Amino acid sequence: MSNALPLSGLIERLLPIAHDAGDVVMSVYATDFSVRGKDDASPVTEADERAEQVILGGLAALAPEIPVVAEEAVAAGRVPEIGRRFWLVDPLDGTKEFIRRNGEFTVNIALVEDGRPLLGVVLAPALGKLYAGAAGVGAFVEDASGRRTIRCRVPPAEGLTVLASRSHGDAAALDAFLAGRKVARLASAGSSLKLCLIAAGEADLYPRLGRTMEWDIAAGHAVLAAAGGRVTGLDGRPLVYAKQGFENPHFAAWGLEEGAPLRAA
Repeated sequence: MSNALPLSGLIERLLPIAHDAGDVVMSVYATDFSVRGKDDASPVTEADERAEQVILGGLAALAPEIPVVAEEAVAAGRVPEIGRRFWLVDPLDGTKEFIRRNGEFTVNIALVEDGRPLLGVVLAPALGKLYAGAAGVGAFVEDASGRRTIRCRVPPAEGLTVLASRSHGDAAALDAFLAGRKVARLASAGSSLKLCLIAAGEADLYPRLGRTMEWDIAAGHAVLAAAGGRVTGLDGRPLVYAKQGFENPHFAAWGLEEGAPLRAA
């Protein structure tokens, strides 16, 4: 049972579930798949739905006592009662990237406890990368080179590397947010990979000045927090979960500050 497992052990049990979902996503990716619109006008594919079923089955076997809030289930009106601890699942974050076939889409599984992301797994199956992390355990990436620990970096002297959404850009709002900050370069990336790139010390800041849902970012948030970073609202307060409707305010994801210690969670 999950409650008897340390977080490090729980991550190891989640990895095959994420990979199984990723295999389903890639099997659809290889076909001439169709795209439909949901009630909120966002796109959905067979990959979203089939991958979610794989994850739901895996989590039910692993931890039947923990409720699951999953994107496609919520879209269909299936919202469970949640308590202190629940899963947040986005079976295919970056559906627009999937449709464009640029590889920047992810499978996301997060465990939330008392409003904070305790543990997260983010798989980018087309890129062959998996990121994972948990509070008090640390974060790692797995790719063709194996597994290695990751951590946020202190911003270099030449300035911040700032990530922007590839599909949801608002140039004017971004310029206003960055005013007065020393920026070395702007880079684009899709899906929850942006949070993971900060966790891996490849970027420093990701302002998200548009609509997101909790399942979009919870797993990446957990990885980032385990690597020493943080996610805050624009008021500077930590971003919390289990909000009404599961919708996020605008937020910013940050790596380490100059002179700051590595945060364990």
